Amino acid sequence: MAQPLMPHATASWLVDNTSLSFEQIAEFCGLHILEVQAIADDTAATKLTGRDPVRAHELTMDEIEKGQANPNYVLKMQKGPEQVRRTKGPRYTPVSKRQDKPDGIAWILRHHPEVSDGAIGKLIGTTRTTIAAIRDRTHWNIGNIVPKDPVTLGLCSQRELDALVAKAAKAAGIEAPTDTRLEGDREALIEQLRAERYAASHVQEDEQGPIEHTAESLFKH
Repeated sequence: MAQPLMPHATASWLVDNTSLSFEQIAEFCGLHILEVQAIADDTAATKLTGRDPVRAHELTMDEIEKGQANPNYVLKMQKGPEQVRRTKGPRYTPVSKRQDKPDGIAWILRHHPEVSDGAIGKLIGTTRTTIAAIRDRTHWNIGNIVPKDPVTLGLCSQRELDALVAKAAKAAGIEAPTDTRLEGDREALIEQLRAERYAASHVQEDEQGPIEHTAESLFKH
């Protein structure tokens, strides 16, 4: 499925300007629901400037209205401007994230040894020499390298990592591992949102009097 040119900025705009569910926004932008939650809570690494997908001709108001009316509706992207695609060279990583690359590489080497050096290089945006040095523990900073999930570090998306692991597992003739780290997070998130809405409604009741609650009002964000 095609994705917006700037998925995180687009998600930020949709969170601020629509009542679409986090699931709908995550699906449309190609993000994990927890990334959208972080954007909504302003806990992302940097404050994002929203990008209007309607003005960018990536989404219509009609689609947004359909999604707001039906939480199960999957938004359909318009054919927008051609995205600039990188054809060769290493993947670009912001300067602030480059120091995290060795940790992300070490994590993949430890948890997914079936992934080739070339595939890691494309995902993280690094060289085979650096990967080999981390694997052989000859890297100049090996004493300070701590394996960390590259998704958590912001070096790639969960979808990109999952696709890479699945492809490598298929090529190696092994069953792709099932990532269970986030099991239960959706339920926990729903409970958290319910508690927050409930607390907020009590404050509003104190100011305006009793308010009738519905399932829709509890989960609307």
